[in-house]
Amino acid sequence: MTQKHQKLIVGVTGATGMVYAMRVLEVLRTLSIETHLVVTKPADMTIAYEARNDPRKLRELADAVYPINDLGAAIASGSFKTNGMIVVPCSVRSLAEIATGVTTNLLTRAADVCLKERRRVVLAVRETPLHAGHLKNMLAATEMGAVIAPPVPAFYTQPDSVADIVDHTVGRLLDLFDIESGLVSRWDGKAPAARAEADS
Repeated sequence: MTQKHQKLIVGVTGATGMVYAMRVLEVLRTLSIETHLVVTKPADMTIAYEARNDPRKLRELADAVYPINDLGAAIASGSFKTNGMIVVPCSVRSLAEIATGVTTNLLTRAADVCLKERRRVVLAVRETPLHAGHLKNMLAATEMGAVIAPPVPAFYTQPDSVADIVDHTVGRLLDLFDIESGLVSRWDGKAPAARAEADS
């Protein structure tokens, strides 16, 4: 598929890190990638607190939005073809449901469907520190085919702002779906200062 024909499910849970969810949806919209959004109730509370935004702002960035309890939604069926799902940020509760297959809402059901259909599922788990149960759930989800990708900042790019850090992280998350966002400073073996000197 070309990027413009891709469909991606975006799940947003109540973990901290709403800036990542907003930016993922913004970037996918600029790339004309069709997004199917499902948001948990705790996520709405976190959006209001962290972003000081009406939760509707997040939903306005998506092509389709589904109620969290609509287990009859298109994304609850494997016959609805997508390129996979990203959960950003991903709470440890949602991680646990996905890891065990015991799903209680549309977000975790959609992730379970993607896994059974062997589609890419990326979980941007946002929690620290981690106890053994969290780590076991990460291992279980990985063994089922998910990719655990915590939003860990990179500093080799010498970011000038929080926005730079967010963009690089979002770009790396989208890399996992082979989506070229233009946000990633690719490492070429040279530090930025050395690269600038070589170019001068």
